[in-house]
Amino acid sequence: MTVVALRLMLVDDDPVFRLGLRIWLEQSANCQVVAEASQPSEALAVLQSRATQVSEDPWTDAMDDAMENPPAPDPTVANLDLVILDLGLGAGDPQQLPGLQLCAEIKAQYPTLPVLVLSAQTEPVLEAAASQMGADSFASRSLPVRDLGRLIQQLGRAATADTVSAPEIGTIADRTYSAARWESASGSVPGPFTALRISMRLSSVQQIEATMAAIAAELQQQPASPFTQAVLAGRYRELKAARWLMRRLLATPGFSDQWQPTNPRWRTQPSWEAQNESGQAVDDPESRAIAPSGEAALANAPRPGERALTMTSQTQLALRQGDLASIIFERVFRKLQGPLTNLSSVPLEIDILRDEKKRELLYLTLRKFEDALDSLRRAAIPPGQLADKSPVVLRDVWEAAITDFFGRYYTLQINQAEQSVVPTLLAEAEVVQAAILDQIPLVPMVLGHLLFKEPMIVDGSPYVASTPEALQRSQALMEHLLIQLANGVVQPMLNCFADVELLKKNLYQRRMITSRDIERFRNDLSWRYRWEGLIGEPRSIFESQYRLFGFTNRGIYTQTIYAPRRDELDQLSGLQRTVTLVVEARDAIAPRFRAAVSFVGSGLVYVLTDVIGRGIGLVGRGILRGVGSAWRDPRYRADNHDSQQSDDFRS
Repeated sequence: MTVVALRLMLVDDDPVFRLGLRIWLEQSANCQVVAEASQPSEALAVLQSRATQVSEDPWTDAMDDAMENPPAPDPTVANLDLVILDLGLGAGDPQQLPGLQLCAEIKAQYPTLPVLVLSAQTEPVLEAAASQMGADSFASRSLPVRDLGRLIQQLGRAATADTVSAPEIGTIADRTYSAARWESASGSVPGPFTALRISMRLSSVQQIEATMAAIAAELQQQPASPFTQAVLAGRYRELKAARWLMRRLLATPGFSDQWQPTNPRWRTQPSWEAQNESGQAVDDPESRAIAPSGEAALANAPRPGERALTMTSQTQLALRQGDLASIIFERVFRKLQGPLTNLSSVPLEIDILRDEKKRELLYLTLRKFEDALDSLRRAAIPPGQLADKSPVVLRDVWEAAITDFFGRYYTLQINQAEQSVVPTLLAEAEVVQAAILDQIPLVPMVLGHLLFKEPMIVDGSPYVASTPEALQRSQALMEHLLIQLANGVVQPMLNCFADVELLKKNLYQRRMITSRDIERFRNDLSWRYRWEGLIGEPRSIFESQYRLFGFTNRGIYTQTIYAPRRDELDQLSGLQRTVTLVVEARDAIAPRFRAAVSFVGSGLVYVLTDVIGRGIGLVGRGILRGVGSAWRDPRYRADNHDSQQSDDFRS
């Protein structure tokens, strides 16, 4: 009995992609594309017309005997097995329904019709949104064709199996036909050795692909050295070769991978994939593609059954007012569970703390900022007042973090006198405000994004609040804000109680416990702020960028983001203005100077090699030629012979 081809409908506004997918599906995946559409309205019209048609599947004689009276057409059941829908459909035409709304419309009119959503991006927010609209599965447009074929077969056959398992739907002939169709698609049962090979192959491939994904995530998240990148890229290629070898050595012709679940509804996200998502920044550094683009795309592309659309706690959202903030806070919270070592060349105040105390302070600061955000939401602050309220919010969070971290009534014995810690530290508020809190960038934009879902400006372009780019930029700014607030908590302690034994015992790292190490650390911080104020900050303003601190799976790193800072540039004066002029002069002079040096160097090389070198070569050649001529001269030989005879006569 031959396997009946699945009936598919393609909805995509890219005719080239649609044509290529149709050709491959019909030739390699045992599918038949019976309908196509390039616009949402056209797709709905095609579905409506097919819902009134009688099934075009081939019927056997037994089915004709069993079905004397065909069932009446059901307007809620389209004569299809699967709809493949592009998520970006209608993006360039505001008159058309977007891809997600079309998905919701299809599921509302045809609830039993499976819908597979394809997207050029695989962000969790898009996956969750597709899930909420009723999509049966979600995959990347760059998914390997074999995996895509398996996913399509899985969805189409599972839908048929679900139809068979529902006794109240259809007649006996319908169930008989569906059962025969599913039985023919399932194939024969593999033997014990074949099943063992399938199990070993799948287990090995899953482990290899998990390691590949971890390496790809590490390459994307961590700005490693070129040597480290080369080593990791080499390991990635070795794993690809090992995966290919396992698939060939443990191949089972005639039996496909049947390890996927029968009904591929959203599965729990693997732990390593959750780490990859948490380190995604990226297009902050979490999203910086350091690995080769093809390998990174292969590692990040979701596979059916293993990386299908997920519904984790941070992505089960209805995009209500507070959900964006919850997503950002949960992502940052997960990152705080990893190492907190400072990998940058910039000293931070929190570097002096032990890892557990550093993590405790960051957790506390994150919670206090979340409380401040809730207070702003309850106070119904209008968006126009966020710029004025931002310094007050940061200062309130800083004061609350100091109070809870040290304890409101905590005292220290200083010079045989009890001194309250929190009031002493809060007295340094003006210093901390000027040195740290006022330097935190784009705080009003972060508050507007979290409170009012305002667009996030990324590289000069506005992005809708729920887009992956906006979420990544908001997360990067939140991580920097959190680190700087924690630095602000530690700075007054270093100014007032740096060498107190009780604090050193409870808070400091072992390598920074001596007085000399503490003073060296404080001097490094002092020089850092001087350098930043005089050189670093003016240069960043002139280059229209901010330097941000963030978290990776290895520790704390730095990155730079673009942001217009023309107003700040116009306000610079004195030495800071001079720094920008020096940088501008260097940019203007350096290329010409390098060209001049290169020209002079080329001239010197020409003179030394083609003039002086050739002259020396000619002189040497003349000397050698003269020596050879003298040696061959008969007069020289005769004189030499006479001289030898004279010597013999004397002897």
